[in-house]
Amino acid sequence: MADAIVIGSGPNGLVAANLLADAGWHVLVLEAQSAPGGAVRSDRGVDPEFVSDLFSSFHPLAVASPAIRALGLGEFGLRWSRAPLVLAHPLPDGRCAALYRDGDGVDGPDGERLERMFGGPDARAWQRLAERWDELEPHLVDALLKPFPPVRAGAAIAARLRTAGLLDLARFLALPVRRLAEEEFAGDGPGLLLAGCALHADLLPEAAGSAAFGWLMAMLGRRHGWPVPVGGASALTAALVRRLESRGGELRCGQPVREVLVRDGTALGVRTADGCRHRARRAVLADTSVTALYGGLVGWEHLPGSLRRDVGRFQWDFGTVKVDWALRGPVPWSAPSAGRAGTVHLGADLDELGDYAHQVATGRLPARPFALFGQMTVADPSRSPRGTESAWAYTHVPQRIAADLGPDGITGRWDEREGEAMADRIERQVERFAPGFRDLVAARRVLTPPVLRSLDDNLVGGALNGGTAAPHQQLFLRPTPGTAGPRTPVARLYLASASAHPGGGVHGACGANAARAALNAHRRSPARFLPVGGSSTRRGPHR
Repeated sequence: MADAIVIGSGPNGLVAANLLADAGWHVLVLEAQSAPGGAVRSDRGVDPEFVSDLFSSFHPLAVASPAIRALGLGEFGLRWSRAPLVLAHPLPDGRCAALYRDGDGVDGPDGERLERMFGGPDARAWQRLAERWDELEPHLVDALLKPFPPVRAGAAIAARLRTAGLLDLARFLALPVRRLAEEEFAGDGPGLLLAGCALHADLLPEAAGSAAFGWLMAMLGRRHGWPVPVGGASALTAALVRRLESRGGELRCGQPVREVLVRDGTALGVRTADGCRHRARRAVLADTSVTALYGGLVGWEHLPGSLRRDVGRFQWDFGTVKVDWALRGPVPWSAPSAGRAGTVHLGADLDELGDYAHQVATGRLPARPFALFGQMTVADPSRSPRGTESAWAYTHVPQRIAADLGPDGITGRWDEREGEAMADRIERQVERFAPGFRDLVAARRVLTPPVLRSLDDNLVGGALNGGTAAPHQQLFLRPTPGTAGPRTPVARLYLASASAHPGGGVHGACGANAARAALNAHRRSPARFLPVGGSSTRRGPHR
């Protein structure tokens, strides 16, 4: 009998399981898929000689996250690799804005590189953004990832900034990235880097808070790079699994959970699809979407009536279409420096990025999609044979398509025709900045929103971040105003997925927060032993 059952083996679930095992709990992780990892997995499905990451690829939050750093995954085989450049944003005229890792010595001293890329005034403005980060790190990362409210980290930030500095920081964190670019920069480059980073989530350049998200991603790249696990994203998952098993934890794949067993308002365990009931003496942690947990794994009869309305208003982030390629050679970028970046953002200017994001937000499929392009062999030479490139690109799409602004009549059915048409559209966007790209394609794979969800049920509609990153669904409002954070209305049941604060990203913080909540609750009130038999909840969706 397990002390705790964790539903789902994504990074949040595995981090939670490791922390509970470190506390001496016997932990059982149940995973619906045939392999662990959730959205942190890789395979050789495009070409046997090429490693492709199915979902997440670059992991700046993982190397910055206190929860993951504390696990010492290097002892369990995890190694990181980095591209020479963190990020590039080529422009149609051949110029290219680039983000370097601080102090890496590539292309000269940091200050000189900024001068060459941005020009004097913009270089100094960028440096001011970097100095703001340096002043607040690591307290800012702690404040973002720890449970809300972040008392210790918040106090440390307040001590550094005083009242006037706190007000200035509050304004800065609320700025749209377009407004920040207008206030701080004369040229295109810095604003494009920040806006592209904000579009990793579902934050329009005109949206409140988009500057803060773009700044966060850029400064993490400056400090840590955007590293990749050597050998593929599954290497990160494998290290988490090895560590868990070394502490006596157990992982079972191919075990979809159908029901959380509840009696008298307390979670007692789970029932899997094969009908087996698994007892949890102390806690059940759900690395599942909030919509799968409430009203699904836990029936509404065990939940407050108002929660049904709140969950019905839960907003997903944009959907995603991703294309993986096996390329015969390096990408022929018009801006040569883009060939040295792990990630390349593809959009002509801030107006094009803003138009794209507004179209997606209003249900219209863009004719010219902004794309994030990953050069995995540049970042990790083990990913494909010498002289080739394992690459991918993804773009966000509406959760529901009201109109296709392109020529293909894509409706959102995402059948084979629509998937291939969207992949062609993405390839045409790449060709704008890398003429001849399509001649290098030896093989490709298209992952549409339904395919992504079939591989990880948490990716509802192809949403990668577990729900919108907009301010109305963050901090104490995530996942809903009434059930913020990992605690749920059911005793000994905790939400451990990206649907909870702090949201999407491979940082493990959602799982870590849930594990600590379970440990603290058990210390305050040791678990009562209740029989599993007699509990009754209706069946529902599963991970």
